Amino acid sequence: MLSRTRTPRALVLLTVLAVGTLGLTAPVEAQPAPAHTERTVAAKKAKDPRRTRGLFVDRLMPAAKQGGVYRTRIGTKSQAFWVIPEAYPTGQVRSKVRAYTKRALAAKKTPVITVYGIPGRDCGSHSSGNPITTAAQYRKWIAQISLALRKQRAIVILEPDALPLFSSPVTTCATKPAGWQAMLRYASKTLTRSGAWVYLDAGHSNWTPYDTRAAALKSAGIAYARGFSTNVSNFRSTTAEKKYAAVLLKGLSRLKVRGKHYVIDTSRNGAKPSADGNDVINPRWARVGKAPRLVFRGAFDGTLWVKHPGESDGPVNDGPSSGRWCDRLADRLLSRVDSGRC
Repeated sequence: MLSRTRTPRALVLLTVLAVGTLGLTAPVEAQPAPAHTERTVAAKKAKDPRRTRGLFVDRLMPAAKQGGVYRTRIGTKSQAFWVIPEAYPTGQVRSKVRAYTKRALAAKKTPVITVYGIPGRDCGSHSSGNPITTAAQYRKWIAQISLALRKQRAIVILEPDALPLFSSPVTTCATKPAGWQAMLRYASKTLTRSGAWVYLDAGHSNWTPYDTRAAALKSAGIAYARGFSTNVSNFRSTTAEKKYAAVLLKGLSRLKVRGKHYVIDTSRNGAKPSADGNDVINPRWARVGKAPRLVFRGAFDGTLWVKHPGESDGPVNDGPSSGRWCDRLADRLLSRVDSGRC
């Protein structure tokens, strides 16, 4: 919810060798890849432009269009392009996404996209109103996004909050769709095939309990994705999120899912959260966090601004409806005098 989103290893075919006159066969051990093949794979990874070209700063993002201090302090930072079916239905989403990625590639930067359209998202709270209501509709929508992302070398945050909401053992979600794992698997696999780096959203460190979340990630297709995202639209510290990510990585490793990476949303984690952790709808204490930056340190790929600072989480704490820009909210995040305007 807005309030608070690798390809499998190829199978190695084992040849068999006839032994004796009994007609028995025994597998021959797979030989290691030649050194030149390993070097070729490593070279391809090193040449991926996402490792060097920086994140796209889109001048069409809300803060940039506001001008003034909002542009200079928020709008000059890379922020994700949110792809939602209300704004970009199946018949239009391909052209809209490609228009964004073309702007990014023209600037020689990496496009960052948030896909937020799974049926039942947000459990009917502040981001309800999704026109996609069935798995078949969702697959068609995702397929069009995938076509738009071919050869664009994008970063994709996949379905913020969906997995932790739908897999929670304690939180009831009245709008949880049947087969949600299969929908996320399809999206993860299909978008990855387009060449995107897909990060399946895993909630945040204060979203407890999460002892079964690694298993939920596996069921939802993390094997196809580059990894997972944390803290999307939330306020937990980067340190806390790294510890949380380490727990998930260890859990995935126990499930034989290894080599995954993660990113952290730092758009609004520049202040210590409230003690109970429940004040997460336009909280007055929140501040912008460190600027987005990819670093590629071990499993940690870096930080992103997924949530747009200054956009409302919902009609709470003087905010307008979810997704709308509000000067007052941006002022709070920037430690400025409240303008009183929304």
